[in-house]
Amino acid sequence: MNLDNLARIDLNLLVILQILLEEESVTRAANRLHLSQSALSKSLTRLRDTLDDPLFLRTAHGLKPTAHALQLKAQLPTILQGLYQISLPPSFEPEKSHRQFSFAMLESAYETLLPYYIGPILSQAPKLNLEIYGWNEKSLLDLQQGQIDFGITARELHPTADFRLNNLPDGIAHQRLFTDDQVCLVRCDHPMLASINAGQWDVETYLSMSHVQVRCEGNDWWLLDYQLAESGQHRHICATLPDFYGAASVCAHSDLVLTLPSCFVSHAQKLYDLVQLPLPIDFSSLVYVLLWHERNNDEPGHKWVRDIICQSVDQARD
Repeated sequence: MNLDNLARIDLNLLVILQILLEEESVTRAANRLHLSQSALSKSLTRLRDTLDDPLFLRTAHGLKPTAHALQLKAQLPTILQGLYQISLPPSFEPEKSHRQFSFAMLESAYETLLPYYIGPILSQAPKLNLEIYGWNEKSLLDLQQGQIDFGITARELHPTADFRLNNLPDGIAHQRLFTDDQVCLVRCDHPMLASINAGQWDVETYLSMSHVQVRCEGNDWWLLDYQLAESGQHRHICATLPDFYGAASVCAHSDLVLTLPSCFVSHAQKLYDLVQLPLPIDFSSLVYVLLWHERNNDEPGHKWVRDIICQSVDQARD
């Protein structure tokens, strides 16, 4: 495509050409366009110069298109329709859309959030294609580069956390979905439960036990571990897994303690006989957030999906 040549074409002339092809009369075309015959004749002259073709021959029965004009007659309606669509404000019709939207989601959000909004989205927009990937250390970059449309993950509210909410990369917008706290799980017949039930559940007991950890965005340590390290304390982490389901299985079949967001506890307890304990450490909350790039703030399809997610999660957690 030679954009330099295209820039020299007055697109209004294409509309005039379409009317001339339909009417085959300068008089009738001028009336439809609310122009004088003189003005229309001048536009026809410009069209001939631009397209290097006479376009029409005068006959006793009006204007007759040349072979080149007849070729243009077959192409112009599609071209003009495309130009018309470009001129319209952006819109999104959920029930008709075949668009694809991609998500990167923290594994704990699959059970915690996905069931709330997947139904409302697809019931209103049944032809959409939703691509869902796991959240990882590259997901924020993928959002910035437009490789994915949305991210759902947890961010920490502690002011020094690497993954804190106010430490998002440039261009990434967010909406809070809900706030959560960390708790602990142990198997139902854990040998420490008798002592714990007798009131011996504190930081010292917690740190004396062995732990199973879930890797977060490629990191083996959580903010909790860094906070403990500041006071010279450490958890004894025996196993590190990529997801909470795997960690819950290890917890259910060993004496290891699993620390995790409380929102995932009910899902783990549906699979395994696990006992929930409070985290015996003063630790900041975390917030689950919906992320997207600011370039899509006002894009109708993106905005519709965001609104459905936020409304569905709010209603489900009320």
